[in-house]
Amino acid sequence: MAPSDRRTDMQLYWRLVRDARSYWPHIAALLAVDLLATPIALLAPVPLKVAVDSVIGTDPLPGFLNPIVPGFLGGSQQGLLAFAAALLVVIALISHLRSLGSSVLRTYAGEKLVLAFRGRLFRHAQRLSLTYHDSAGTADSIYRIQYDASAIQNVAVEGVIPFITAGFTLAGMVYVTARLDWTLAAVALSVSPVLVILTAVYRRRLRTQWRQVKKLESRALRVIQESLTSLRVVKAFGQEDREQERFLDRYGEGVSARIRVLLADGAFSMAVGLTIAAGTAAILYLGVRHVLAGVLTLGTLLLIMAYVAQLYGPLRTIGSKVTSLQRGLAAAERAYGLLDHAPDVRELTDARAVDRAIGAISFSSVTFAYEPGYTVVEDLTFDVPVGARVGVAGRTGAGKSTIMGLLTRFFDPTVGSILLDGVDLRDYKLRDLRNQYAIVLQDTVLFSTSVAENIAYAKPEATPAEIESAAVAANAHEFILDLPDGYGTLVGERGMRLSGGERQRIALARAFVKDAPILILDEPTSSVDMGTEAAIIDAMERLMKGRTTFMVAHRLSTLENCDVLLIIEEGTGRLITDGVNKELAKARGSLDRNSTMSAGADGA
Repeated sequence: MAPSDRRTDMQLYWRLVRDARSYWPHIAALLAVDLLATPIALLAPVPLKVAVDSVIGTDPLPGFLNPIVPGFLGGSQQGLLAFAAALLVVIALISHLRSLGSSVLRTYAGEKLVLAFRGRLFRHAQRLSLTYHDSAGTADSIYRIQYDASAIQNVAVEGVIPFITAGFTLAGMVYVTARLDWTLAAVALSVSPVLVILTAVYRRRLRTQWRQVKKLESRALRVIQESLTSLRVVKAFGQEDREQERFLDRYGEGVSARIRVLLADGAFSMAVGLTIAAGTAAILYLGVRHVLAGVLTLGTLLLIMAYVAQLYGPLRTIGSKVTSLQRGLAAAERAYGLLDHAPDVRELTDARAVDRAIGAISFSSVTFAYEPGYTVVEDLTFDVPVGARVGVAGRTGAGKSTIMGLLTRFFDPTVGSILLDGVDLRDYKLRDLRNQYAIVLQDTVLFSTSVAENIAYAKPEATPAEIESAAVAANAHEFILDLPDGYGTLVGERGMRLSGGERQRIALARAFVKDAPILILDEPTSSVDMGTEAAIIDAMERLMKGRTTFMVAHRLSTLENCDVLLIIEEGTGRLITDGVNKELAKARGSLDRNSTMSAGADGA
């Protein structure tokens, strides 16, 4: 994590609490229920004092109990003993009811907070550029959304509230203990500065170690994601054992880092425990001396010792929460690191709406670089009239797919502008702009739902009749009917239960359903056989009618029916409007000569 991504504890606390404002009433109710623990804790030792001093001994009842002791019980030892026993049960019942209410409120508020925060992270991750995800990796974003998002619960609910309630309990115990014996109260509080110093020393160390743990676990998740999404390649090359070893190595690093955190936490807990034990021993020593001197009764000493144990309870809570809070704050840093990453493509506040574009496209001196010094498209200028079929040809790496990404505004030009119907793409609302395009990619992506849902993906409200009509137009209807459940057949992850040609025709049907004015076909027939290609080309002919179309292809025969040819060479291009077939023949000859030269070189 870059140093600029690191924030102070108070910055993170404030931001997490602020982001939880929708559930402040629930958190306030939880705080109120948890604060009831203080008076309950103060009452807990009272039955023991009554039994020792007023039943076994002869001291009168504490004054605050007189109004609630029935008269028929207060006059005898047996009655007072029964009252002490009943009071013990009532206090326990109230304590358990409070604990139940606290658990319900904590779970409800915490889970709702995490769900809402995950939703924000997921939505923002989808808005980030493809460049970001290509460089950071999708596994890192997945880890932040799934695991780091829980920081809002760990800090705002599980961390802050126990700190507040522990503070109130501590104050209550100190006050009551001081009323009984201020010397012992002062001794009890004398350990506090030591605990503050210990917490300050270990806090920063634990945060650093938790950052490292999360970084390593994110890398380990990347191994799983890469291996399972590329399982066919792993199996084809017989590398299952290698991937298993890579997985164990990465997770082993995470385990080692967690053990180091555990050791640091154990050392901190031991230091806190020994400090508290030293304070308790000092109070026991002085308290017994006070009893022997007649300053305190035995029952009062037992009451003080019980209060001291509960006084140190909040201090233990604060100490034990240090580790979990630093883990939560480290997670919060990562979650906010994703949330604060600004999208490369931004929508203007006064962006223009567009219902249905006409389809005229203009590139004006467009230059684009993914990063400084790595220019992919340079000074590209051309105009495409409405309804034209533009064939896009060029060598691998010439910039064809990047140009299509600029057209759909997956990226913005570094220099220059792209116009749709005379308006800069950056002036349109993003959602409206992308509704103007129907895209069919070489690597067809289907979702693990039904055939019908995949066809209707771009238009969820499409009727069954519209879905079937689109499938017929895409030459997909017949093979869909042969599937086990027809249009309700589940296609599997990424559509792998279907062949490449079947996936491509479903993608074409999806484009038919969308009925957008601009069509982008990126290598739509490169991975299918000749028979399937004929069916796809036939469907594409119907799909292209009345639409401005960009067809990217290595197979130059696919571009023969285009009106315009855009030749991309080293990031720039030239538009050919006359003699398209002649230019294609020349390009084919060039490719053939290059292939012959390569073969000759190989033979030599």
